[in-house]
Amino acid sequence: MPNSPEIIAHIDGGSRGNPGPAAFGVAIETPQGDPVTAFGKYIGKTTNNVAEYQGLLAALEYALNHDHPSLRVLTDSELMAHQINGRYKVRSPDLKPLFDKARGLISRLESFSIRHVYREQNREADRLANEAMDDAASGKAPRNPPPAAPSPKVSNQTPEELERAAQFVNRVRQLQSTSNPAPPKPQSIAATFQDGVLHPHTQLPLFNGEEVELEIHRKK
Repeated sequence: MPNSPEIIAHIDGGSRGNPGPAAFGVAIETPQGDPVTAFGKYIGKTTNNVAEYQGLLAALEYALNHDHPSLRVLTDSELMAHQINGRYKVRSPDLKPLFDKARGLISRLESFSIRHVYREQNREADRLANEAMDDAASGKAPRNPPPAAPSPKVSNQTPEELERAAQFVNRVRQLQSTSNPAPPKPQSIAATFQDGVLHPHTQLPLFNGEEVELEIHRKK
């Protein structure tokens, strides 16, 4: 019998450049909100949508490999959620094999659902994906490697999974204990406005889809 029949997976995928260096993040919890595991993985140069699907596949494989027959997925990818739910067709040749693989894994579960949520409800998965991209860019070893499938004779979580879950709990507690977090430091860059488009002179440290506020100062 599985330890907990149902789990909830927050997933996110990102690409810096789209296509560009990409990774996904997965944060899994129980329906009561207790963390189960959390991990991110760098997947090389690809698109946002491919990274989102890779995150979904990782969550599905975790559920199947760890005897969780019921999986709920929360994602900020509206495209992927609607494709999996059958509302949108999959026309991209890059996404079709990932879609087919995901549907095959879903068919092996007793219960499955996927729902689109806003980025604010998916911050931990987003952080894990960006952490994996940062580690890859700096040449560091992954801090949260995806968990391996357990031995058929072992039904409990491995020590490595328990450690990752404990780290996840600590991160959540730190976020909860900071009622008034300090706002991020503003960054100053030079840019040229031409033909209705603002062209920055240096590369911006932003991920695709991130919203920012601009304050314009004209140079004399």
